[in-house]
Amino acid sequence: MSDLQDLVALIRADTSLIVVETPDEPRVVELFRQSLTHVWRALHRWSITEGLRRIDLDREDPSETPPDASTTLAAIRNADQRGIYLLLDFHPYLGYASTQRQLREILQRRDCLPHTVVLVGHKVELPAELEAKATRFRPRLPDANALLKIVREEAAAYQREHGGKRVEADEDTVRRIVRNLHGLDATDARRIARHLIFDDGVLGPGDLPALAKLKFELLNKSGHLHFEYDTAQFADVAGAHRLKRWVEQRRRVFVDGDAPPGLDPPKGVLLLGVQGCGKSLLAKAVAGGFGVPLVRLDFGTLYAKYHGETEANLRAALASTEQLAPCVLWIDEIEKGLASSGADGDGGVSRRVLGYLLTWMAERKSKVFLVATANQVHELPAELLRKGRFDEIFFVDLPDAEARTHVFDLHLRRRVLDPAGFDLPALAHAAEGFSGAEIEQAIVSALYAAHAQDAPVDDALLHDELRGTRPLSVVMREQVAALRAWARERTVPAN
Repeated sequence: MSDLQDLVALIRADTSLIVVETPDEPRVVELFRQSLTHVWRALHRWSITEGLRRIDLDREDPSETPPDASTTLAAIRNADQRGIYLLLDFHPYLGYASTQRQLREILQRRDCLPHTVVLVGHKVELPAELEAKATRFRPRLPDANALLKIVREEAAAYQREHGGKRVEADEDTVRRIVRNLHGLDATDARRIARHLIFDDGVLGPGDLPALAKLKFELLNKSGHLHFEYDTAQFADVAGAHRLKRWVEQRRRVFVDGDAPPGLDPPKGVLLLGVQGCGKSLLAKAVAGGFGVPLVRLDFGTLYAKYHGETEANLRAALASTEQLAPCVLWIDEIEKGLASSGADGDGGVSRRVLGYLLTWMAERKSKVFLVATANQVHELPAELLRKGRFDEIFFVDLPDAEARTHVFDLHLRRRVLDPAGFDLPALAHAAEGFSGAEIEQAIVSALYAAHAQDAPVDDALLHDELRGTRPLSVVMREQVAALRAWARERTVPAN
């Protein structure tokens, strides 16, 4: 059913109180105007600035009453014709006992006609007594066709305002823009489309990052999400061949919804591994591989001292993420947010947070791909590791010789050093047991040493730094060995 059909059904059912939460008042008013072609009622609109006016005639009749709430409700009760009354931002006045009593008597239809009262506002909170009588109507968000129409209307507006100059539009990019505008109401979608078009008169691939940023800033009302502007490409990641192939196989299904019947879209992966081996970089690379925005959830900011606030923060953050879809949600070091879930020392907050997260993971329908990273697998709750929570659990191990060679190549190029001037296989052999982060720091240290000596970086300096470094695999040998042994039979190697 459409919004109009739903609304007509509510009016025909003689619904006494309808609540509409929306930032788009004009659209709601227009919906009620359209409903009169199916079920006739006198239509009135009230605001504190204009008072009560009839608006279903060819003209809008001027207000016949002062704009105060009590006089308005008295006018509704005394009306001699059934009507629909759109009360805009009226709910703050319901804090007065007399106003609330007046409205309740109208809803109970005591000595008055069976009117329909509609409370319209951005957020409408009602007293418990009225909430029990209210029916909340939520206008649907625009679908793909409506969003495409908005983009075309803004392109036409640009052409009119620029002397007939047409917008240069890449059709594939337009389709991706429409897909990424999904989850926004018509007003916000139009605002972003207008921004992209009027910026340079072009809709091309370069607009997609700007769209993602604008949408994130619009929807991240919880403040617990962080937009990651730098999403790495898989070419920037050494090794992880198996994970790269896994993502590539699922890209079309996740992004385009191109899946045969019976094939579920990918939901997420858990990346376990030794510290410094590139789990965070891989999380960014997954978003780059899918070609969608990456948002990071900071579990530490969710926890609050008041009862129920932490769970509400998580709900708000996940709801914002779903509106950003398609996207990748990255929860870094997830064990730090959920490790205490087995205990009740925090009053059961962590247990409730875990329960809500698991429910969301199982039931979400939106295109949100979850990437969770963890270092301390033994601190993770067993419920999170159960088969089916994630599509796959990958283990990011210490890089092998081939991957270490690639790491040296990448970081030397990143610091404007020509890898051809170094013996990369020898350096990779000397760096056995080093993580990618430790190799990077060895190169940084060699650069400092070369700068102090006013000499170029060479193999000798790099070997000196490698010999002078004790990697984590040596310093924490027992813990690293235990983690690798645990993962050997329980996870899939990322490489």
